[in-house]
Amino acid sequence: MSKPLAFFKGDLVDIKNANVNIQTHALHYGTAVFEGIRGNWNTTNDSMIIFRLREHYERLIRGTRILLIDIPYDVDELCNITTDLVHKSGYKQDVYIRPIAYKSAEKIANLKLPELENDFALMIIPFGDYIDSSRAINCCTSSWRRLDDTNIPPRVKISGNYVNSILAKTEAVLAGFDEAIILNQSGSVSEGSGENLFIVNDGEITTPPLSDNNLDGITRNCVFEIAKQELGIQIKEKTIFRSELYLADEVFLTGTAAHITPVGQLDKRTIGTGDTGEITTKIQSLYSDIVRGNNSKYLDWCTSVQIS
Repeated sequence: MSKPLAFFKGDLVDIKNANVNIQTHALHYGTAVFEGIRGNWNTTNDSMIIFRLREHYERLIRGTRILLIDIPYDVDELCNITTDLVHKSGYKQDVYIRPIAYKSAEKIANLKLPELENDFALMIIPFGDYIDSSRAINCCTSSWRRLDDTNIPPRVKISGNYVNSILAKTEAVLAGFDEAIILNQSGSVSEGSGENLFIVNDGEITTPPLSDNNLDGITRNCVFEIAKQELGIQIKEKTIFRSELYLADEVFLTGTAAHITPVGQLDKRTIGTGDTGEITTKIQSLYSDIVRGNNSKYLDWCTSVQIS
């Protein structure tokens, strides 16, 4: 029997009791850093496969340095807290694991980060598909531009940043599209609203560099490794312009929530055949096996938690 639990104020509690005061600084100013971690249910082994757990917490800690959030846990301790919560929650389905380090001070008129208290919380929710990646999705170029590193660093998951993504995603959905592609302040391609972006041309894969203001994505990193090790393709990082997406053989998005998602149309223009491309299909299939612990070569990316 599953139980909706959270790690809050240093203890495991019923998620209904994991509440913050309305004066909490992070609520008003977005002064928090979070991660989205996938737990994928493996029916063969009756286990939850948590994907790249350590790498997510390493990125979380990098984000806390930017916002001067000091939490009393190192990466090993955060991993142990997470596996314990997953085990005791008892979910036997795919889940989304959301850790958040935040300014917990109940002060709403203080913009000086060093003076504010900090805390860490963790929750788990059942989670299916973020986007239907069984088909090639329909995207638009957003009128909203990606934040620049000189505004708020986009390479870590700072909570306040995601208003930018929410505006872009909402614009796309209200206009009848599945997802938004966001340009940076210079007008070149940054990423999706919550995903990194790759293009394929003549068997070569290209992605924007982190200097084009996209997230230092963990799934992005996986694709680099999978392409090199399994397909023999060395991915190139270079600035990509909007028109290049229209002319690409394939475009796909990557993210913890989105997995590997093919793009079939952008701004009413068909990309390639309009269906999932050959290279995207191969990466998608490999990734699907890897995240469920079904590929022995990549078990070091997986943390298995037995659920009785």
